[in-house]
Formats: sequence, C-alpha cells, structure tokens
Amino acid sequence: MSETMPREYEDVRISVPWGHIAGRWYGERNLRPILAIHGWLDNLGTWDTLIPLLPQHIGIFCIDLPGHGCSSHYPKGIPYHGIDYVNVIIRVMKEYKWQKVSLLAHSLGSIVCFTYASLYPRTVDMLIAVDAIKGINLPPEYQLKLLRTSAEKTLVEDERTEKSIMYEPPSYTYEQLKQVLYEGSNRSVDIDNCKYLLNRNVTKSIKFPEKYFFSRDGRLKYYIPLPTQPALILEMAKRIKNVPYLVIKGSLSNFIGEDSNEVIAVLRQNNRHFEFHEIDGTHHVHLNNAAECAAVINPFINAHRPAMPSTWAVDDDDNVAKKNAHSRRNRNGARERFRWLRSKL
Repeated sequence: MSETMPREYEDVRISVPWGHIAGRWYGERNLRPILAIHGWLDNLGTWDTLIPLLPQHIGIFCIDLPGHGCSSHYPKGIPYHGIDYVNVIIRVMKEYKWQKVSLLAHSLGSIVCFTYASLYPRTVDMLIAVDAIKGINLPPEYQLKLLRTSAEKTLVEDERTEKSIMYEPPSYTYEQLKQVLYEGSNRSVDIDNCKYLLNRNVTKSIKFPEKYFFSRDGRLKYYIPLPTQPALILEMAKRIKNVPYLVIKGSLSNFIGEDSNEVIAVLRQNNRHFEFHEIDGTHHVHLNNAAECAAVINPFINAHRPAMPSTWAVDDDDNVAKKNAHSRRNRNGARERFRWLRSKL
C-alpha cells in the first residue's frame, strides 16, 4: 500500500488527572493494537508516512506524549521527567484493560519503551525501536549541569507561560516554520516531511493571522532524562528476555553509537527474538525512508503479531479464554477420534 492511500483512523482522548492524552487509532478496533510513541519534541505525526505501509490486520494506536502535539501540558510548576512517559504506557494499558502491550517507538519513545520493557518484560509481546535503545551516557559533571539547567530553565518557562496569556510566543509563516523545524532537528527531518510534525505542533497567531507559533510545552526542552548509568542499563537489558525486539538504526545517525554495543550484545545473548537492522537515513529514518523501514518491520509484525480471527476481543483475558476453549475443543476432538479408531481394532 502506498502513502497515497491513508488508513482510516479515529481521534481519541484519554482522560488523565492533568487533562487528557490525545491519540489517533488507525485501522482495526476489535483487536489490541500496536501502541506507537514518538520522539522528543515530535508528535504522532511522525508515523504518518509509515503507517499506510504497515500490515492491515492490526491497528496502530499513536499517542502524543504529555506536553507534545494535542495532549495536555503538565500543570505549571511541574517539570517533565522521563519516568512520567513510562507511566503513560501504564495509563493507556489501564484505560483499555490490556494485559500486554505491543510497542512501536522512535528516539525518546524507544528509550521509554526500553525502560518499560525492563520493568515489566512479561507484559511486552513486541517492541520495535527506531534509532535509539538507551539514553546517551554523559559524564557526571555534564549530568549535574543538565539537572541544574533543568531546574532553572523550567522556572523561566513557567514565568513565560504566564506572560503568554498577554504576549504571544514568536510567530512565523508556515514556510519559516518548516525551515525552523528542519534546522532544529539538525536537518534530520526532510524539509518536505516537516508538515507531518507541524500539523499538531503549531497554533495560528491571533495578532498575525498569516503566522503561527509552536504550541508544544516549552518546558520539554529541559525535561529530566531517564537513567543512563552503564551498570544499570546493562541490568535493565538483561531483564528483557524472549521479548521480540527489533531495532532500526539510521545509517547517518549517531544516536546508536559504540556505547550501545554492550547493551546490544546482552540483548542478543538473552533474546533469541532480537533483530538489528541499519537502514539508509537520518535519525528520522522512519519518516523519510518509510518504505525501507516497512520492509523490515512488516515481516517482524507478521511473525510476532500475525493475523487473528476477527471475533477475538481486545481484552487479553477474553483472548486467553477463547484460545483455551479452542485448545480444549481440539483435545476433545482428538480423544474422540482415538476412541473411534480403538473401537475399530
């Protein structure tokens, strides 16, 4: 299927204590979908070129992380922390009563899903990570600097948010926004693909009707990252056993570097379902080179989340009950055939 044939979707909102998590559910609604989580400062539009190319038998549920896209920002005075995004996965699972989760992620989303899988490995039946596994291991002095900057700049952003009630943030024409995003992504997002991220990332200016401003939460630039200590990361990797895990690296990106080799080795050793592929492209390889990514992702999905009878429900408990009933019928039928054959002897 080409990207000119988009899949049908439904926009949804999940209520949370601070507002809502915005999402877009593509395709099949009667089966548990793949939960897709974007990268830092992006939004669910990051999947727009890839989703039309993925298997049609399974739905894809994309969300905007808090502070991103159309999801609610955290209340004033509350900083963003990587562990909060791990909790988002738990909240989504609780909302839909999923016992397990299939994950598709990019960048920060991949790090979040690695963390979740290490904490709850038995609940993950598939993980596809694009151009990240873990966070970059930084020297202690630099980590201290980041923590100090996060504390100080978050306060500045709170004050700026209060003033924005009267004063709009800097605004740009749409073409200028594309250039700002292109440069801001370190030219990772092709200029023609910037539109997919801008669709949920900007608000029309009231003062200047022909211009727009970025609507994501400014505090996101200073979020507190997840742990990166090598010993802890290795221990986390050891816990992810027998979880089908696909990693895609952009050939022009350094997000998965030599400091990830030991983690990859552990994942390979403990996980017979681990795959690693390098595909031509930048950090946003899934957005710019969706066809080649789909060529790797689709066999992986078909192997680990194959097509199932459409009568199976979303709730995993129901799935288990139906599987058990089907198995019992098979066993009973085998016994009856055995009795029949024995009676003929």
